Amino acid sequence: MSSSLLRRFTVGFAALTGLLAGIRAADAVTVPILVADVDSGKVIYAQAPTDPWYPASITKLMTTYVALDLVRQGKISLDSMITISAAAATEPPSKMGFKPGTQLTLDNALKIIMVKSANDIAYAIGENLGGSIDNFAALMNETAQRIGMRDSHWYNPNGLPDPRQWTSARDMAVLARALIRDFPDEHDLFSISAIQFGRAVMANHNGLLGRYPGTDGMKTGFICAGGFNVVATATRNGRRIVTIVMGQPSPRERDVKAADLFDYAFSQSAGWTSPTLDALPTSALPAPPDMRPFVCGGKKPPAIEDGPGALTVPGSAAQLIGGSAANSPALAMAAFSNPALRARSLPPRAPLQPIAVWIGRNPAEGQQILDAQESEQKTAAANSRAAKLEAAKAKRLAALESAKQARAERVERAKAVREASRDAAKSAAKPAPKLAAKPAHGLPRSASAYTATTTPSMPEAKPGKGLSKPAPKTAAHKPAPAKKPADKKASAEE
Repeated sequence: MSSSLLRRFTVGFAALTGLLAGIRAADAVTVPILVADVDSGKVIYAQAPTDPWYPASITKLMTTYVALDLVRQGKISLDSMITISAAAATEPPSKMGFKPGTQLTLDNALKIIMVKSANDIAYAIGENLGGSIDNFAALMNETAQRIGMRDSHWYNPNGLPDPRQWTSARDMAVLARALIRDFPDEHDLFSISAIQFGRAVMANHNGLLGRYPGTDGMKTGFICAGGFNVVATATRNGRRIVTIVMGQPSPRERDVKAADLFDYAFSQSAGWTSPTLDALPTSALPAPPDMRPFVCGGKKPPAIEDGPGALTVPGSAAQLIGGSAANSPALAMAAFSNPALRARSLPPRAPLQPIAVWIGRNPAEGQQILDAQESEQKTAAANSRAAKLEAAKAKRLAALESAKQARAERVERAKAVREASRDAAKSAAKPAPKLAAKPAHGLPRSASAYTATTTPSMPEAKPGKGLSKPAPKTAAHKPAPAKKPADKKASAEE
C-alpha cells in the first residue's frame, strides 16, 4: 500500500471513529420534555425535566420578564428608548442589523425579540436596562431565583452560545407560568404571528402558531449545542397547557412532538397524584450535554435514546402510543421517536397578521428616519457605482496605455534587430583593407625607395675658382647615357 493511500485510510478511519464517538455520546442523552397545566402547575408528562440544558433563544423569555418587571416597578416604561450600541450591532444573526445609535421603544424591542428573535435587540435591551450586560445578567439571575427557578444560570440576554449559561425544562415551565400570571396585559406579546418593519414582513419562528389550534405562545430557540428548543402554550376549552421540548434535531420534529404532546395533555386531567413543578427531583448531571455531534455534526443525525427518568401519570404511556402499551417511559417516548414521526409535518400556516414595529418614538418619526436612511443608501449606491465606473475606466485606460507602450517597445526591438542585421550584412560584404608592406630598414619619409647603382665622383676644382658647380641633376631612375668611344687624340687632350 502506498504511503498516500495509507495516509488517506488513516485519516478516514480517524474521522469515522470520531463520528461514531459523537453518535454514542448523543445516543446516551435523554432530551428534556415537560408538559404541565398552567393554572395548577401539575405535571402531566416529564422526561429529564431538571437536567441542565443550553437554552438558546428561549433565553429571551427571561429577558422579557426582567424588562416587564422593571416596567411594573415604575423604573422604566414601554415607551423608554433603547439605543443600539456598537457592541450590540456586532452581535451575530438572527438580528435586525440596525446601525449604532439607532433608537426604538422598549415596546417595539420586545415585539422584535419575541418574533424575529433578534440578538442585537436583546443585547441592546440588556445594556440599556442594566447599564451593562453583566449587570443585566445579575438581574436575570436574581429574578429567576425570586420566581422559583432553581436550575438556571444566566450570562447574556439573547441566548447566544455560552458554556456557563443553562436552564432546565422545569425552570422554563416556571418562567412561562410567571409571565402569564404576572403580566396578563402583555399576553399578546407571545402570540404575534409576524411583524412588519417598513416593507419587510418577518414571521414568528414558532412553527406551532397558526398551525396547531389553540397555540398562543411562546418562544423557540436553537444552537448546535442545545438543538431545537421550544416553550409553547396552547389553550383549549378554557384550559391552558405549557409544553417544553428541547434538544430536537430539526424544527419540524420539534413542532410535531410538541403538537402530539398537546394532543395527549388535553386528553388528560392532572389529578391529585400528579407531581407539581416544585416537587420534581433535582438532576444529578453537573452540566448540559453538548448536542453538536447529533444536531450539527452530520446530514443524517442518529436517533436519541429516551433513557430513564420520565415521569407520567397513570395510563399516560398507553395513551401516548395508542392505548395498548404498558405504563413505561421508554414506550411513551417511542411514540415521539419512530420513523412515522420523522415523516410527519403540521398543516400549512394560517395567513400572517403582521404587527407594525418602527424605530424612533413613533411611526411618523420612524418613517422619516427610514426615508433618510433610504436616501443615504441610494446616494451611497450611486457613489459606489460612479466609483466603480471610474475605476473601470481608469483600468481600461491603463490597459490601453500598457498595450501601446508594449507595441512601441516591440517596434523598437524589431527596428534594432533589422539595423543590426543590415550592419552585419554590410560588414560581411566589404573586402578587408590592404596594408602597405613595411621596409626592412627604417627610412626617412623623404628617402627614395630606389638608389643609383653608381656614385658620381666629385668634379675637380679649377684653379682660381671657388667651388665647382655641381653636376647637373639627373633623374635617379634614368641611367646616364653611355659614352661613345673616342680616338686616341681626343683622349690625350683630356
